Amino acid sequence: MNELQKQIETLRQEVSASNARVNYLEGVVGALVFSDRYNIGKTMQFQDGRNIQVGKGVGTKIGTESTQKIGFFGKTPIVRPAAISTTLAAGGTYSQAVEDSYKIAIDDIKTVLINLGLTA
Repeated sequence: MNELQKQIETLRQEVSASNARVNYLEGVVGALVFSDRYNIGKTMQFQDGRNIQVGKGVGTKIGTESTQKIGFFGKTPIVRPAAISTTLAAGGTYSQAVEDSYKIAIDDIKTVLINLGLTA
């Protein structure tokens, strides 16, 4: 095999290796573009001034199950808080019991907001 044939064979091998890399990348890009689910194993970081747009039809959920955890503004993520179960006292006129039941409900709501990180 002369020198020119060796160079041609080397180029063929390089082209073949390049084609294999291109085919692999096409598969990866295709999987990203046409997938309906992405698993991200690291932190997502958005540049300043970027927005997240969502659809206008059915809507978008954050946390699709009550046992999934979420937190805001650096707060430790928590599962969905339980329903506020404070029973509000009934009555058309003022009474201390009515006022106390409203205060308890408001305190429960504040606790949930604080635990989620939505207020301090």
